Amino acid sequence: MVDQARAARLAQRIKVLVAEALRKRVKDDRAEAITLTEVRVTNDLQHATVYYTVLGDATAAEGAREVLEAHHGVIRHEVGRQLTIRLVPTLEFVADEVPETAAHLEEVLAQARERDAELARLRENASFAGEPDPYKKDGEDSGNEDTAR
Repeated sequence: MVDQARAARLAQRIKVLVAEALRKRVKDDRAEAITLTEVRVTNDLQHATVYYTVLGDATAAEGAREVLEAHHGVIRHEVGRQLTIRLVPTLEFVADEVPETAAHLEEVLAQARERDAELARLRENASFAGEPDPYKKDGEDSGNEDTAR
Protein backbone atom coordinates (compact mmCIF):
# COMPACT_ATOMS: atom_id res chain seq x y z
CA MET A 1 0.00 0.00 0.00
CA VAL A 2 1.06 3.52 -0.73
CA ASP A 3 0.99 6.34 1.76
CA GLN A 4 -2.21 8.43 1.53
CA ALA A 5 -0.19 11.64 1.76
CA ARG A 6 1.94 10.59 -1.22
CA ALA A 7 -1.16 9.84 -3.28
CA ALA A 8 -2.59 13.26 -2.37
CA ARG A 9 0.65 15.02 -3.35
CA LEU A 10 0.75 13.11 -6.63
CA ALA A 11 -2.88 14.03 -7.34
CA GLN A 12 -2.11 17.70 -6.80
CA ARG A 13 0.96 17.48 -9.04
CA ILE A 14 -1.04 15.73 -11.79
CA LYS A 15 -3.67 18.47 -11.59
CA VAL A 16 -1.01 21.14 -12.18
CA LEU A 17 0.64 19.18 -15.00
CA VAL A 18 -2.64 18.50 -16.81
CA ALA A 19 -3.57 22.19 -16.55
CA GLU A 20 -0.19 23.20 -17.97
CA ALA A 21 -0.49 20.64 -20.77
CA LEU A 22 -3.94 21.96 -21.68
CA ARG A 23 -2.61 25.50 -21.74
CA LYS A 24 0.69 24.89 -23.58
CA ARG A 25 0.44 21.73 -25.67
CA VAL A 26 -3.22 21.58 -26.72
CA LYS A 27 -3.79 23.99 -29.58
CA ASP A 28 -7.58 24.17 -29.43
CA ASP A 29 -9.68 27.16 -28.43
CA ARG A 30 -12.22 24.92 -26.72
CA ALA A 31 -9.58 23.92 -24.12
CA GLU A 32 -9.56 27.45 -22.68
CA ALA A 33 -13.00 26.93 -21.11
CA ILE A 34 -11.88 23.83 -19.16
CA THR A 35 -11.27 24.20 -15.44
CA LEU A 36 -9.80 21.31 -13.47
CA THR A 37 -11.55 20.94 -10.13
CA GLU A 38 -10.01 17.83 -8.59
CA VAL A 39 -7.78 14.85 -9.26
CA ARG A 40 -8.09 11.57 -7.38
CA VAL A 41 -5.37 8.94 -7.53
CA THR A 42 -5.86 5.32 -6.49
CA ASN A 43 -3.75 4.03 -3.60
CA ASP A 44 -1.56 2.00 -5.94
CA LEU A 45 -0.89 5.17 -8.03
CA GLN A 46 -1.97 3.39 -11.22
CA HIS A 47 -5.09 5.35 -12.08
CA ALA A 48 -5.95 9.06 -11.85
CA THR A 49 -9.44 10.48 -12.28
CA VAL A 50 -9.40 14.11 -13.40
CA TYR A 51 -12.60 16.07 -12.70
CA TYR A 52 -13.26 19.17 -14.79
CA THR A 53 -15.92 21.80 -15.35
CA VAL A 54 -16.61 23.86 -18.46
CA LEU A 55 -17.72 27.45 -18.71
CA GLY A 56 -20.63 27.72 -21.09
CA ASP A 57 -23.56 25.68 -22.27
CA ALA A 58 -23.96 22.04 -23.31
CA THR A 59 -22.22 22.56 -26.66
CA ALA A 60 -19.15 23.94 -24.86
CA ALA A 61 -19.17 20.95 -22.51
CA GLU A 62 -19.38 18.55 -25.46
CA GLY A 63 -16.54 20.40 -27.20
CA ALA A 64 -14.38 20.18 -24.07
CA ARG A 65 -15.06 16.45 -23.81
CA GLU A 66 -14.00 16.02 -27.45
CA VAL A 67 -10.80 18.01 -26.85
CA LEU A 68 -9.87 15.90 -23.84
CA GLU A 69 -10.53 12.66 -25.72
CA ALA A 70 -8.60 13.80 -28.79
CA HIS A 71 -5.57 14.99 -26.81
CA HIS A 72 -5.61 12.30 -24.13
CA GLY A 73 -2.30 10.82 -25.26
CA VAL A 74 -0.52 14.17 -25.46
CA ILE A 75 -1.67 15.07 -21.96
CA ARG A 76 -0.62 11.71 -20.49
CA HIS A 77 2.75 11.95 -22.25
CA GLU A 78 3.32 15.41 -20.78
CA VAL A 79 2.35 14.21 -17.30
CA GLY A 80 4.65 11.18 -17.58
CA ARG A 81 7.54 13.29 -18.83
CA GLN A 82 7.42 15.58 -15.79
CA LEU A 83 6.62 13.05 -13.07
CA THR A 84 9.43 11.17 -11.37
CA ILE A 85 7.64 7.89 -10.75
CA ARG A 86 8.20 4.53 -12.38
CA LEU A 87 4.73 4.03 -13.87
CA VAL A 88 2.62 6.84 -15.27
CA PRO A 89 -0.99 6.54 -14.08
CA THR A 90 -3.77 6.24 -16.61
CA LEU A 91 -5.89 9.34 -16.88
CA GLU A 92 -9.67 9.38 -16.92
CA PHE A 93 -11.47 12.66 -17.52
CA VAL A 94 -14.86 13.03 -15.81
CA ALA A 95 -17.15 16.04 -16.07
CA ASP A 96 -17.68 17.39 -12.56
CA GLU A 97 -21.38 17.67 -11.67
CA VAL A 98 -20.86 19.63 -8.44
CA PRO A 99 -21.64 23.11 -9.86
CA GLU A 100 -24.91 21.92 -11.41
CA THR A 101 -25.86 20.11 -8.21
CA ALA A 102 -25.06 23.19 -6.14
CA ALA A 103 -27.17 25.38 -8.42
CA HIS A 104 -30.08 22.96 -8.13
CA LEU A 105 -29.70 22.91 -4.35
CA GLU A 106 -29.73 26.72 -4.27
CA GLU A 107 -32.98 26.72 -6.27
CA VAL A 108 -34.59 24.25 -3.87
CA LEU A 109 -33.50 26.32 -0.87
CA ALA A 110 -34.91 29.50 -2.45
CA GLN A 111 -38.25 27.77 -3.01
CA ALA A 112 -38.28 26.60 0.61
CA ARG A 113 -37.59 30.15 1.82
CA GLU A 114 -40.48 31.45 -0.32
CA ARG A 115 -42.85 28.83 1.13
CA ASP A 116 -41.73 29.66 4.66
CA ALA A 117 -42.36 33.36 4.07
CA GLU A 118 -45.81 32.60 2.65
CA LEU A 119 -46.68 30.45 5.67
CA ALA A 120 -45.48 33.22 8.00
CA ARG A 121 -47.77 35.72 6.23
CA LEU A 122 -50.74 33.35 6.53
CA ARG A 123 -49.99 32.71 10.20
CA GLU A 124 -50.08 36.42 11.12
CA ASN A 125 -53.87 36.76 10.73
CA ALA A 126 -54.79 33.18 11.56
CA SER A 127 -57.02 32.24 14.49
CA PHE A 128 -57.82 28.97 16.19
CA ALA A 129 -60.50 26.82 14.58
CA GLY A 130 -62.21 26.07 17.91
CA GLU A 131 -61.95 27.57 21.34
CA PRO A 132 -58.65 29.16 22.31
CA ASP A 133 -58.21 26.52 25.04
CA PRO A 134 -59.80 23.22 23.97
CA TYR A 135 -58.84 21.30 27.12
CA LYS A 136 -61.30 20.73 29.96
CA LYS A 137 -60.29 22.01 33.37
CA ASP A 138 -61.03 20.41 36.72
CA GLY A 139 -64.19 21.78 38.25
CA GLU A 140 -65.87 22.65 35.00
CA ASP A 141 -69.34 21.28 34.51
CA SER A 142 -69.52 18.81 31.67
CA GLY A 143 -73.09 19.81 30.86
CA ASN A 144 -74.38 16.24 30.78
CA GLU A 145 -74.79 14.83 34.27
CA ASP A 146 -76.68 11.69 33.20
CA THR A 147 -73.60 10.20 31.60
CA ALA A 148 -71.52 10.92 34.65
CA ARG A 149 -73.48 8.43 36.84
